[in-house]
Amino acid sequence: MKNSKHYKGFKSLLEILLVSSKLGFTSFGGPIAHLGYFHNEYIRKRKWMDEKSYADLVALCQFLPGPASSQVGIGIGVLRGGILGGIVSFIGFTLPSVLALIIFALFLRGRFVGEADWIHGLKIVAVAVVAQAILGMAKSLTPDIKRKTIALLSLVGTLIWQSVFTQIGVILLSAIIGFLLYRSQPDNDYKTKLQFSISKWLSICCLIVFFSLLFLLPLLREITSSNWIAIFDSFYRSGSLVFGGGHVVLPLLQNELIPAGWLNKGEFLAGYGAAQAVPGPLFTFAAYLGTVIYGWQGGLFATFAIFLPGFLLIVGFLPFWDLLRRNPKINGALMGVNAAVVGILIAAFYDPIWTSSILSPPDFALAAILFSLLVYWKVPPWVIVITGAIGGSLIV
Repeated sequence: MKNSKHYKGFKSLLEILLVSSKLGFTSFGGPIAHLGYFHNEYIRKRKWMDEKSYADLVALCQFLPGPASSQVGIGIGVLRGGILGGIVSFIGFTLPSVLALIIFALFLRGRFVGEADWIHGLKIVAVAVVAQAILGMAKSLTPDIKRKTIALLSLVGTLIWQSVFTQIGVILLSAIIGFLLYRSQPDNDYKTKLQFSISKWLSICCLIVFFSLLFLLPLLREITSSNWIAIFDSFYRSGSLVFGGGHVVLPLLQNELIPAGWLNKGEFLAGYGAAQAVPGPLFTFAAYLGTVIYGWQGGLFATFAIFLPGFLLIVGFLPFWDLLRRNPKINGALMGVNAAVVGILIAAFYDPIWTSSILSPPDFALAAILFSLLVYWKVPPWVIVITGAIGGSLIV
């Protein structure tokens, strides 16, 4: 009887791994596209969840900081196979792009990244991709004048006061403003409940670990002066504060890594451009960054650090989501945070992306072509990356 139960458990985990790996190799196009792939594979084909439960899970992952599409995949894995199912689902979806970006970073190490024409083309790809992300996010996250104002103030504050703590302060202040402005928003009509096989004590432990690491890692960093702890702190904190999509991790990582001298702007933006060419979550950009800093071991370590807070949060909040999503005050704070995210991303679009990439009229022309191909002709991102690299090589 026990052997039969273990066999069924192993078979379920193997199925989760195979399906999530398939998605990890084929899910191009960013977090919104990933949710579409998930819906087609998990809901339409395999019927692992019903439509309303899937929508509720997506809503939870949009509410939490972290990589939303990865958290949805983890949640589905937890529903299907418990905590091990969540871990297996995460590995399957993430590993393909992690390996690809580690290999890319190893290829670039020791080369003069900033001087290569095709690398400059990848920087221009980043201009087109982030511009598309800004337009899409601004449309959905700042639909009224109040949220447009929050986004504008966040943009101004981020550009004028450039420090490690600016983004944190902007997000917290925007949450307070959103709470005050939108606390009277009417409750949404939620009729179904999500049932997860996670005990509340385990969820509470995950939340305790999340907040403990968030506050203790900076102290350990100062006390020990260890580079590995510093790297873990930088990537963990970046993964803990990202609202609104993977592109928002760009300014956080930029402020953490470039001033510390771990890599230069050319290396940073080249990796960001390459990250657009691979499937899976954009957070795997950390694998590239960690490899540039400390080899493949650093790549795996940075990937673990940046995804850990998102994993702890989704497991920690799953049993309590029904109560939270009915609270209009919490929803109001989130609306303020999401508006701030738009401003922070526009600031990152100016510096370092625009200032390091658009250096001449031909650069701007190539950026306009790539943006049009991406937005209007719906060309796949990997084609945009190849086109950008070739275009950069042709610009003299």
